[in-house]
Amino acid sequence: MLLTPNAMSRRMRFGLYFTTGLIALFLLLPIVFIVLLSFGSSQWLVFPPPGWTLKWYGQFFSNADWMNAAVASLKVAVLTTFFAVALGLPTAFALVRGRFPGREMLYGLFTLPMIVPLVIIAVAVYALFLKLGYTGTMFAFVVSHVIVALPFTIISIINSLKLFDQSIEDAAVICGASRLQAVFKVTFPAIRPGMVAGALFAFLVSWDEVVLSVMMASPTLQTLPVKMWTTLRQDLTPVIAVASTLLIGLSVLVMVIAAAVRRRNPISA
Repeated sequence: MLLTPNAMSRRMRFGLYFTTGLIALFLLLPIVFIVLLSFGSSQWLVFPPPGWTLKWYGQFFSNADWMNAAVASLKVAVLTTFFAVALGLPTAFALVRGRFPGREMLYGLFTLPMIVPLVIIAVAVYALFLKLGYTGTMFAFVVSHVIVALPFTIISIINSLKLFDQSIEDAAVICGASRLQAVFKVTFPAIRPGMVAGALFAFLVSWDEVVLSVMMASPTLQTLPVKMWTTLRQDLTPVIAVASTLLIGLSVLVMVIAAAVRRRNPISA
């Protein structure tokens, strides 16, 4: 029996929705499991949980080591975001508007941390800071995280700059504004969604980073992913599920903000 075009379209649409749903379920199930485990009453990571409780959340927030690690993660992520945007903004301008030899090669150099295996970068950065005596410091954490977060910021801002009509900035200069005033009052507001998206990506890269953080950590300074890793090697306490849930929750919140920014200005973002 031959199918009409409408029937074929409905079947294709159903197949697409069904496949997408299966993929989403496959990706989300581990996240759902870890969130449920954080409320389980068992003292081990047992699924399904025999009961439900909030005591593991109480243990997490009352434990100084866990809280110090969470605060350290937040500080490192915020500082990484600030410096990634501060360095990425002028770099993006130079790569988009600059006219100098080797510009494409320089762009490839800045995006190299996205291609090179992270463990190689971690070993190289660790060797450098070990020689300088900076391992286990906030400075080492931030610098190492900026290295891997900067490409995401640069790419986001570059995309916004390429879509921005520079003639609008030139019109502001013709009307009497200086080039610097035109950039701050015309260009920056237009590419703000790209800057915000780049900042959010930088925050997420730093917030979830574990390989570099393990290399930079010390007994007195470690981020939340490092604390989770060291605890996981010693004990399968559900407090790890609580920390994972908090990491996931903040990451989802940041992605929702990024999606809202794109929806507000899809062209610039």
